[in-house]
Amino acid sequence: MSIKEEAAKMKLASPLMASAPAEKRNSALLHMIENLEAGKEKIFAANRIDLAAAKASGLPPAVMKRLAFDEGKLADSISGIRQLISLPDPVGKVTLARQLDEGLRLYRVTCPIGVIAMIFEARPDAMIQISSLAVKSGNCAILKGGKETKETNRVLFSLLHEAATAADLPSEALFQAEQHSEIDELLACRESVDLIIPRGSNAFVQHIMSRTNIPVMGHADGICHIYVDKDYDMAKAIPIVIDAKTQYTAACNAAETLLVHRDIAKDFLPVLEKAAGEKNIHLRGTKEAGEIIPLNIIEDDDFRHEYLDLVLAVKIVSGVEEAIDHINRYGSHHTDAIITENINTAARFMQLVDSAGVYQNASTRFADGFRYGFGAEVGISTGKLHARGPVGLEGLLSYKYKLFGKGHIVEDYACHKKDFHFKEL
Repeated sequence: MSIKEEAAKMKLASPLMASAPAEKRNSALLHMIENLEAGKEKIFAANRIDLAAAKASGLPPAVMKRLAFDEGKLADSISGIRQLISLPDPVGKVTLARQLDEGLRLYRVTCPIGVIAMIFEARPDAMIQISSLAVKSGNCAILKGGKETKETNRVLFSLLHEAATAADLPSEALFQAEQHSEIDELLACRESVDLIIPRGSNAFVQHIMSRTNIPVMGHADGICHIYVDKDYDMAKAIPIVIDAKTQYTAACNAAETLLVHRDIAKDFLPVLEKAAGEKNIHLRGTKEAGEIIPLNIIEDDDFRHEYLDLVLAVKIVSGVEEAIDHINRYGSHHTDAIITENINTAARFMQLVDSAGVYQNASTRFADGFRYGFGAEVGISTGKLHARGPVGLEGLLSYKYKLFGKGHIVEDYACHKKDFHFKEL
């Protein structure tokens, strides 16, 4: 059966999935945990095959790190599912209740989006995140992972799909596409697929966005900044910068650029250089920064580069206004942080930096659905419509208006024959 036919089946099944009671959806999540724990050796064996093939093909270390699926990632994935189970049911929430006139009541109620296609590179844990989030939010999901983890993805999907059907959810709730040739067919399923979420490189995401008329949610780059203000605390600044760069270098929320206030540059940069050297971080930066510490000199356009490696670009700025201008000009609107003890400076930074996440005195690595208490995330959106930042349950919901009348007709209200009497319920 073709992807188009499978998507059409899922579209028809999506109302059944949307109406499945919360108890049944949570039961499927419990089955997922049980299956993942019982099948972990099978998962790890498949992942070893993928890693060996990836190593033989010469994939860079940053990608290899994303490919790996070990005890730690399994534990994180299961913890995310448990958190999802503990969250209240997001479906069927009344977000507006209004009487339009006597006997005429309007309600806005949350509902699943419908059929979501998740196309992702490298990371097998994304298979677990999107499957569990789709089930909890009442959506159907088409999952297309990268060829780099095809063996791991195949085992994971089998365990997750079996868990959903064991809880008596529609068998069409989850579907795995495995062939690369199926992507273009999937991108053409406008009638059946409601949303596409791509996760991968800039080039990959741009490719998806340019080849479909289906709404796409996601981000292409993760150029995150940390600005160290003149009113900073050294004891906080160094650990934050090092964590943001090294805790998971290949992540889209890892810091790529460090902006430093000119007034404190001569004190701060030598300490940073020592800490960076201990973590094998390679520093690049402007000529002015290079006059204080040794680094490779780069030009302004180089600040648009996402390294995903132990490389940090450094620039000295005159103050918060120049830092804001630089971030809005060269950043990707993902996550940016200020290190300062001045609440007014922090407030201005957080108000004017046009990013999905703005932090004070905290690592950019906190930009994550699990760390936000969402249970997991399907990705991070830098757009401004529908969902922004880490996309968890709420980002996978839409809403519908339900109107209850008693024989009301619009003609009675035409030309002010009768007035509306709005009242919040």
